[in-house]
Amino acid sequence: MFSEEISPEPAGSENTEMITVTPVATTKVKEIMGQQNPAPVALRVAVVGGGCSGFSYHMAFENSENPTDNVYEFDGLKVLVDQMSEMYLEGVSIDYIETLEGAGFKFNNPNVKSTCGCGSSFSV
Repeated sequence: MFSEEISPEPAGSENTEMITVTPVATTKVKEIMGQQNPAPVALRVAVVGGGCSGFSYHMAFENSENPTDNVYEFDGLKVLVDQMSEMYLEGVSIDYIETLEGAGFKFNNPNVKSTCGCGSSFSV
């Protein structure tokens, strides 16, 4: 459902929050959620094994929270993160970008050591 581009943030721009969703990304997610029937209650952000470099990001809508989820809120948007993914998402900023080549969600992860050539997986 979502496309993502993975790139590290420039040095010195570390974020002190566990995870950040920019206002542009928040607006876009809420817009997409509003088109779903039934409307989901939250966005799940996770890190899953796989891809050329070892890990990739996963975003999905959820209709309920798990008791072990960490819950973040951005302008009324609930974001759920499972405990295993939490360690890989520290300081991550999620943005939504539109360019001539296309549009999609972009993960800026200061912990990324390398990405693969296709840009859809990373290693830490």
